[in-house]
Amino acid sequence: MKTKLFLIGLVMISPILLFSNPIRVGIAGMTHDHVGQALHAAQKNADVVIVGFAEKNKNLAMRLLKQYQLPESLWFPDLETLIAQTKPEAVCAFNSIYEHLEVVQTCAPKGIHVMVEKPLAVNMDHLAKMKALVKKHPIALLTNFETTWYPSHAKMWDMLKVEKSLGDLRKVVIMDGHNGPVEIGCSKEFLAWLTDPKMNGGGALIDFGCYGANIMTWLMEGQKPISVTAVSQHLKPHIYPKVDDETTIILNYPNAQAIIQGSWNWPFDRKDTELYASKGILVANKTKQMKYVAEGRFGKESLIDLSPLAPERANVFAYLAAVVQGKIDPQKDLSSLAINEIVVEILSAASESAKTHKTIFLK
Repeated sequence: MKTKLFLIGLVMISPILLFSNPIRVGIAGMTHDHVGQALHAAQKNADVVIVGFAEKNKNLAMRLLKQYQLPESLWFPDLETLIAQTKPEAVCAFNSIYEHLEVVQTCAPKGIHVMVEKPLAVNMDHLAKMKALVKKHPIALLTNFETTWYPSHAKMWDMLKVEKSLGDLRKVVIMDGHNGPVEIGCSKEFLAWLTDPKMNGGGALIDFGCYGANIMTWLMEGQKPISVTAVSQHLKPHIYPKVDDETTIILNYPNAQAIIQGSWNWPFDRKDTELYASKGILVANKTKQMKYVAEGRFGKESLIDLSPLAPERANVFAYLAAVVQGKIDPQKDLSSLAINEIVVEILSAASESAKTHKTIFLK
């Protein structure tokens, strides 16, 4: 009887220990400041076991591992060595966007799934090579955006696509950014490539324009815009001499449009999505409530309380584990290749538009 009671108590107290089935994940690069997600996960996460960090800058790796009280044995000088010694099922890239291709080139032939930080690729050439690798070696190639894990976006989808209570989508205005990576204190290792036009592909246009391109492409269920028009500026050339710090992108569709504002000049951090449809308006962000104005109720704003996301969609590592284990088919999710290859095409067109001062029409 005591044994049975003990087992029942164990299940109640620590279900994670008995029922979790974490996947083995390696980390490629540590120069992206979002690597803190992986370092936290290495300390304690039910969905993944972080088996190692591949980072050529040993001083950086040692500093971060020490900061998070993790053993130095988790450091590897390169991704090939990490894979050979730890056998990960998936690899998450926290290096420059330019280096994402190299991660896929290393992992895909070995059947190792890959998730990169946003956006997927630095240009169309890198994207084409990634797609060819995934076609030859079927793996999940995913892209992580902070906004994917906001309950407000899931509710927005439900109201627009499932409940169909908003009518027809007409316009989406997406505002993402902060007052600048230097101003908010990004690490020197992060800034070294984030402000490099080759390694990052651009400045605010890439860094924050990608969020809007991702969300709008998802809302349009993978439909490409007819055209892309962008205006970029260097409002702070003394801080960011090589890349833009202010960009507005307009996406034109047959029956809708999107205005994407990516900025390193906001006076505060923001990731806001305003959706305008024929029967209502929604304003989504990271908070637990969403603003809603119904048709015919101009100025009469109500707040929708948001439910937590399903556990397997609540954060990047839970989602990654579910995909690797076959519990989720990404299809046209916010993280999917189907959506994010169009994001890269939009960003490439926006970059061309900003340079040439012309509207770019997509094929």
